Amino acid sequence: MMSEAPVDWDSLTFSMTETDFMYIAKTAIDAPWTPGEMMPYGNISISPAAGVINYGQGLFEGMKAYRTNAGRVVLFRPEENARRMQRGADRLKMPPVPESIFIDAVEQCVQQNARWIPPMGKGALYVRPLLNGSGPVLGVAPAPEYTFMIYVTPVGPYFKGGMSCINLLISDEHHRAAPGGSGGVKAIGNYAPGMMPSKNAKAAGYAEVIYLDAEEHKYVEEVGAANFFCLKDGVLYTPELTGTILPGITRDSIIHLARHMGYEVVEKKVEAEFAMSAEEAFCCGTAAVISPIGSITLGDKTATYSDGVTPGELTLKLYNALTNIQNEIDEDTFGWVHPVPGLE
Repeated sequence: MMSEAPVDWDSLTFSMTETDFMYIAKTAIDAPWTPGEMMPYGNISISPAAGVINYGQGLFEGMKAYRTNAGRVVLFRPEENARRMQRGADRLKMPPVPESIFIDAVEQCVQQNARWIPPMGKGALYVRPLLNGSGPVLGVAPAPEYTFMIYVTPVGPYFKGGMSCINLLISDEHHRAAPGGSGGVKAIGNYAPGMMPSKNAKAAGYAEVIYLDAEEHKYVEEVGAANFFCLKDGVLYTPELTGTILPGITRDSIIHLARHMGYEVVEKKVEAEFAMSAEEAFCCGTAAVISPIGSITLGDKTATYSDGVTPGELTLKLYNALTNIQNEIDEDTFGWVHPVPGLE
């Protein structure tokens, strides 16, 4: 019997708490992956010449394990994370981790750190898979050895005391990704360049930055590290996947859910001006699921959605529909919920 985790579930935030075990597998560049092993959570040893440290040859994923209304622990569409990491591995010239090894590793991490999974409604166990070039290499070239790792940490609910609307600033100075680049995969190098614009936006009183496309500087791409949606005249719009935005799993789930509810969903290039004339707007990702947007500012213009404080009707409807599937309150008609063996 596992002892209880030393956590005050009510004060959990989205931050790092060290847990008991992590998973590590290694392979050579030209060898097949074999299952790795669980080991106590702790620091790792790596060469100063590792490809990931010198040239950014690395990817990550973000997932959650939930305690549900059915009294079991589930993952949400984990095979989609496995496939996205495989696409990223191809793009960064790393050996893709087979889906079966990926999902088995995630399950083992959740099973062996089960005492850290918050009670239902108090948060989730955040799961962080990493794939990187750990072998030493001097020239710009694929590393000779690769490491696939997973660690987990309990995180609190993103919104404490109900959903709150966020105010966003459109950046016309900085861009997240360029056509033909790595914006469409979850490469580690995509995230550090956003830290400075994000910090500046927060200092100016905004929650996050909206990035526009790098070519014409007029189409909405992503909100920080989240996908964007807006509702106009009863139609839901989201930027199309052109290779510069991340194909979010929450994004894909929302498209399916909205269509299932009878809404028309259009994936196309969304002009900033169009987005600012919409009735509702929200962004989505694994951390928050859905964040309602209260206002968007571009230069000296600010567009406010409803009263700027209350989430829109469809935003709330989608949030409830998605979280009710994840928490097994509503029926999972899409087959998205993946029970963790041994924790049912």
